[in-house]
Amino acid sequence: MGFLLRILVSAIAAMFTAYLLKPAVKVDSFVTALILALVLAILNALVKPLLVLLTFPVTIITLGLFLFVINAIIILLAAKLVPGFKVDGFWWALLFSIVMTIINSVLIGLAGGSN
Repeated sequence: MGFLLRILVSAIAAMFTAYLLKPAVKVDSFVTALILALVLAILNALVKPLLVLLTFPVTIITLGLFLFVINAIIILLAAKLVPGFKVDGFWWALLFSIVMTIINSVLIGLAGGSN
């Protein structure tokens, strides 16, 4: 599955997730969702590996559950970088990351791609 199609699917997942978690999570428009998907892809490629490496001992102790915290941090960072995307706090960012991951996986599966 191509990069652009994955960005498009992620943007749709972000819009749907924001709709489900309304009013705590807000995405202004589909263009904002596209920018959000692109920023999340960049943050997941550049920042997340560094955070995983730095928090490796904590991740081992928590049996991998700390990765959810890292995902929430990435969402909060994206909320700071993308105008028109707002998350009301850490717990909403955590829930947003979990729900968006599930929706994204379902949509990619429907599109015929592999995770």
